[in-house]
Amino acid sequence: MTDTIIQLEQVVLEREHFRLGPLQLEIPKGYISAIVGPNGSGKSSTFQLLLRQIMPDSGTITLLGERVDDERGELAAKKKIGYLPEEASSQENWMRGKDKADFVRYWYPSWNVNRYNELLRLFEVNDNMKLGKLSKGLRRKLDLAITLAHSPELLLLDEPSSGLDPISWKKMLYVLQQYMEEDNRTIVMATHIMDEVKRLADYIIFMANGRLLGVYEKDELLGNWHAFFLKEQDESELRLRQLPGMERLEAVGGGFLRVISSEARAAEQWLIAEGWSINGQQPLEMDDILEVLMAISR
Repeated sequence: MTDTIIQLEQVVLEREHFRLGPLQLEIPKGYISAIVGPNGSGKSSTFQLLLRQIMPDSGTITLLGERVDDERGELAAKKKIGYLPEEASSQENWMRGKDKADFVRYWYPSWNVNRYNELLRLFEVNDNMKLGKLSKGLRRKLDLAITLAHSPELLLLDEPSSGLDPISWKKMLYVLQQYMEEDNRTIVMATHIMDEVKRLADYIIFMANGRLLGVYEKDELLGNWHAFFLKEQDESELRLRQLPGMERLEAVGGGFLRVISSEARAAEQWLIAEGWSINGQQPLEMDDILEVLMAISR
């Protein structure tokens, strides 16, 4: 990951009942990175820090090459960013959709009215209605159209598919994939929809309890994390501590063990060389990997 679009250096946010960080993170330019974690992980707080909606207690944040604690740099960076928050603002409910679009348009010289109208047609949204009268799904689609209309260099999407029906969800995936066809485009998204991550993400950032658990290339991650089912032997636990990439060992009944490795190929070769009979193996899903990482980090 050579070109970095977002960099957090030892960023800490302290609240009475929550601590985020220290976060040491570099997010690559030109890819889709998904922040994955349970509710309360700090995903939304991380977006708010990037946009200077809240300030860290310590550490530095660089966004599109600009320090966000520098006001001129912050303004320059924000003109290149499209942000979709997790929740729509109730303070906008009195506005019509086109009123909000006109307000946002004022701040972005690169606003493309043709692109905006194209997205409205695709999502089947009438922007002449008051925002407070729109369903959650329609409001989400309108906000996504507004977010994309100025062709931002960086998209920050917090739970982008919240409220979308399956057909609209597929349209959203198409729009985001189309967006990434242009050079120098980057998406950072927070989501709990694992199918969304599988279809879109290049990199996965695992978070839990305000802490960063790791950053992984998606295909490499899913190819490397496997569960092996083995017949229990004498001193199994002691012997299996030497397994490459050993992450978890548990009994599953009937004299069998389930062993999780983050280095599947090396682990399989080691088991064969050590005389273990492999009764089955399967790749882990992302939510299973997150569960293991959370257990390790406790």
